[in-house]
Amino acid sequence: MQKLTRADLMSLESYSAGRGEFRARVLAHKRNRQVSLGPNTTLYFEDRLTIQYQVQEMLRIERIFEADAIEEELSAYNPLVPDGRNWKATFMIEYDDPDERREALVALLGIEDQIWVQVHGHDRVFAIADEDLDRTRDEKTSAVHFLRFELTDAMVEAMRSQAPIAMGSALPAYEHSVVAVPSSVRDSLSADLAA
Repeated sequence: MQKLTRADLMSLESYSAGRGEFRARVLAHKRNRQVSLGPNTTLYFEDRLTIQYQVQEMLRIERIFEADAIEEELSAYNPLVPDGRNWKATFMIEYDDPDERREALVALLGIEDQIWVQVHGHDRVFAIADEDLDRTRDEKTSAVHFLRFELTDAMVEAMRSQAPIAMGSALPAYEHSVVAVPSSVRDSLSADLAA
């Protein structure tokens, strides 16, 4: 999947005019790119469109229009675009109550290294977490992590044959899994893999 360039982005004026329609399209797309693992964590799988939306929103919020500043945003977000035989995801630990969240982040220390995906008939693939910077402290984890799952050629071939995908957390304090993600999610994730 190609990385984004400035040519792929709308100007602030154009984005403002078309934001509603673009946002609706992206939100519909994202519905097939998220998987809840238990009651309090979700994987949001990124691709070129989700990252374009994120960059456009950052440019809009920060009123960024200068070329160098736009390039900085692209440099920050392009690593989240899948490239080759991998999936990239934002992993969120989600608790509404601040006190409960604070306790959970201590209890879930190290969870980012225990998140896995599994293409039917193949071994689990554990996430490579937070390559940009370490988000975990000695006493607690972060509520947001960026994960990469590297797949083998055999896994990609199985995906092309509609193999089911399971996902889960192997952390003893939070063992949850999805035996088979919906086919709409599987098909969307299959599109991320290079031919």
